[in-house]
Amino acid sequence: MKKDFIPYGRHQISEEDIQSVVNTLKSSHITQGSSVPEFEKNISKKVSSKYSICVNSATSALHLACLALEVSKGDIVWTTPISFVASANCALYCGAKIDFVDINPLSGLVNVDNLEFKLEEAIKKNKLPKVFIPVHLAGTSCDMERIYDLSKKYGFSIIEDASHAIGGTYKGKPVGCCDYSSITVFSFHPVKIITSAEGGAATTNDSKIAENLKMLRSHGITKEENKFISKKLGSWYYEQQSLGFNYRMNDLQASLGLSQLKRLDIIVKERNRQLNFYKKIFSELPVSFLDTPPFVYSSVHLAIIRLNNQVSNKYFDVFEGLINSDIGVQLHYFPIYRNPFYKKFNFNYQDFPGAEDYAARSLSIPLFPGLSSNQQLRVKETFEKLLK
Repeated sequence: MKKDFIPYGRHQISEEDIQSVVNTLKSSHITQGSSVPEFEKNISKKVSSKYSICVNSATSALHLACLALEVSKGDIVWTTPISFVASANCALYCGAKIDFVDINPLSGLVNVDNLEFKLEEAIKKNKLPKVFIPVHLAGTSCDMERIYDLSKKYGFSIIEDASHAIGGTYKGKPVGCCDYSSITVFSFHPVKIITSAEGGAATTNDSKIAENLKMLRSHGITKEENKFISKKLGSWYYEQQSLGFNYRMNDLQASLGLSQLKRLDIIVKERNRQLNFYKKIFSELPVSFLDTPPFVYSSVHLAIIRLNNQVSNKYFDVFEGLINSDIGVQLHYFPIYRNPFYKKFNFNYQDFPGAEDYAARSLSIPLFPGLSSNQQLRVKETFEKLLK
């Protein structure tokens, strides 16, 4: 990578982070020790949930969340098309069918009016979803209260895909508190708000769901005697009671996550400051940033910019021009249904005009802790030249 290259995202590791991992390396356990439970406890405290279950990725958390809600063959799961493929794949892992609800291209979030209309049509055909997975794109929460009200009317469960959104709030409450969902999923991938190198977590307020998640992440095994189905045969005894997976987080990852979590509020504040600076310096260009509802405080995982109508035909010139100028950009995201794997499901692209419009004019520009104002100005100046 060139010295003056500006990536679209980058992790930041402090000396305190390094020391936290070193301390775990020097301890008696580097996996299945005390760091994972401590990380879980602190996540729950931070997001005001009763339970937090850490796993090796947000993809694993989404898969386990579907299983914990008993998603299986014959069920239908809905999500939005503008997300990473894991938001939809998790349903397919369980043998369920997947469908999409279109977004508002100005925010990138699910269009709740579209959701309501799709539910009205689905009930007529007896094809209601068992689970809906709203995606908090770029760290901005969807309108969860409206979605929750619809879930009560139409009888579906909710998994919040908050992979981008730890540290954000919705109507004054932390994303992850699960006031309007059964489960919330976070990602701790290196380009996310905080990192545990790889890793994820699921939060919930339901004790049964929490127990299912814990067992499923570790082969479906329990070592707790009061939960045994058969008679204990010795002190070594444990039981596999379901078909689970090896989705555990290790203590090295958790120790890094614990250290990073201490700085979460500072990190989110800085990301908001950088986004606001971008908005200021880009204000006279024919572009816009994604809308953030007034009742949401975004954790600003991404700075997503949209070309206005008069310059949308320059999209590829701008995208490739930024890359050729050593400025990292990305599309978050290409609609899931457009991937070759999903073409066999025969989705009609015309059913998702919001997603199509979004993908044709949106791109993520650099934003991460440590990004300087001079680097942001360089992004703006390069962008401006390419538009001309």
